[in-house]
Amino acid sequence: MLLTLADFERDALDALTRYTAIPALSPMFDAHWEEHGHIEEALGLLVDWCRQRRLAKFEVAVQRLANRTPLLVVTVEATNEHADTVVLYGHLDKQPPLGDWSDGLGPFSPVRRGNRLFGRGVADDGYSTFAALLALEALEAAHVAHGRYVVLIEASEESGSPDLEAHLDALATHLGQVELMICLDSGALTYDRLWVTTSLRGVLNVELTVKVLSQGQHSGVASGVVPSSFRILRELLDRVEDSTTGEVLVPELQATIPDSHVRAATKIFEEFGDVVAKELPTLEGLRLMGRDGADRLLRRTWAPTLSIVGMGGIPTPDVAGNVLRPSTTAVLSFRLPPSVDAEVARAAVERLLTTNVPANASVDVHSHAASGWVAPPLSPWLDAALEEASRVAFGREPGFTGEGGTIPFLGSLARRYPSAPFVATGVLGPHSNAHGIDEMLDLDMAVGVTNAVISLLATHAQR
Repeated sequence: MLLTLADFERDALDALTRYTAIPALSPMFDAHWEEHGHIEEALGLLVDWCRQRRLAKFEVAVQRLANRTPLLVVTVEATNEHADTVVLYGHLDKQPPLGDWSDGLGPFSPVRRGNRLFGRGVADDGYSTFAALLALEALEAAHVAHGRYVVLIEASEESGSPDLEAHLDALATHLGQVELMICLDSGALTYDRLWVTTSLRGVLNVELTVKVLSQGQHSGVASGVVPSSFRILRELLDRVEDSTTGEVLVPELQATIPDSHVRAATKIFEEFGDVVAKELPTLEGLRLMGRDGADRLLRRTWAPTLSIVGMGGIPTPDVAGNVLRPSTTAVLSFRLPPSVDAEVARAAVERLLTTNVPANASVDVHSHAASGWVAPPLSPWLDAALEEASRVAFGREPGFTGEGGTIPFLGSLARRYPSAPFVATGVLGPHSNAHGIDEMLDLDMAVGVTNAVISLLATHAQR
């Protein structure tokens, strides 16, 4: 019933490689995504591949809603009398290239080196469609009677899933009673076991623009009279972050870390050492934040943080003149603790950035927020099933850890189906570089996760 790397290469690798070559940027990074057609091209490729699967009774459909990205919906009907639904989730939209990739690599020029495939979206989250359908195919090939499965592959996840709620509303009757949800868009600390995600941080993205002039002025004329938009921006940022320590200063963004998560981080540190520090390409001599490896793991998964991920209104050095610029824009990415309400956090941050602005400068704020997620305690059957799945696929027990990123899907479905258990897992391990340059999929890990899903679904079907 289990797959080999040769099986994956035969049945999925060609289509996955062609998908990787498509610049299917998420709408946040391609405002003209409909006109450009890349998301549609990627969707068409996946639809064609899904329709070639060897399953007893299934339907491949595309749900389209006005002014929304499309949603791929693959429904595999039950082969037993079990009527409830298992949902498997992934996404097909991608992050932008970010910067210059290493020699011989490119975001949309897939390259295989050994058992690793490089290219944008290959691990985040292009592999998920192939893993989900291959797992279901293997289950039926082994004649395991099963319940009903619905595979959802969305196209706006990298933009914060703004289209997901509308799609879920439209699918409410089709999904019915969801009994189990499996998300294939999460991370792994190592490639030697199945890693199960216990929490995800939320996210608050803020585009903050400070304006002081209708047009730029010679700095010899305006400086000393007109306050610099950059200086005002710095003052506003000092309201939300301590520039010395990097600690977020907004009370509404703080949360208490559960004792169980503290113990889990300590256990990981004792077994693996400082896993966070090991996987980061830091420059020699850089002093990291955090007391030790356990503290750094908790900071990555439970601490509120602020990253400045984009700037506007600032010329590059080669064309910078002696001009007092009219405005400065900063794109702020706050990561929120898993238990923080993102809308409460957004209101607090916007209030701090727009109230009593220095020099009465003009400030524009545009934001988008998504709450995090904390996994409920595992039921006895699921705990045992995950143990079995990891041992079957990897030969050892599973690992449990929080993730620093955000998957809005989990929060959305958790609110809709509060009694349904969740399993969030994935292939984003060391050097997978999701969102960064040189994104990579470890093909052996992709096969391992697929096999773990087969085992988990088989246990669920035979309950």
